[in-house]
Amino acid sequence: MDENEFDHTWIAAFAATNNTAALSPEQVDALLDLAGRAAHQSGERRNAPLSCFLAGLQLGQAGSTPTAEAISGF
Repeated sequence: MDENEFDHTWIAAFAATNNTAALSPEQVDALLDLAGRAAHQSGERRNAPLSCFLAGLQLGQAGSTPTAEAISGF
């Protein structure tokens, strides 16, 4: 597998174990983009997962479906 390819196997198994829907390729791309922007714009890589978590919380509290478009809005 190319280093730029994403293997959905682990994240799909994680989602299934936690009784939630697997991420679509579009959601994966949007989340990875958000994580990259958070890490690079803040200068702190640890902000990447935290920003994704906060985006998920906000979308969940708003009752929104975490579509790639909604995720990209952050």
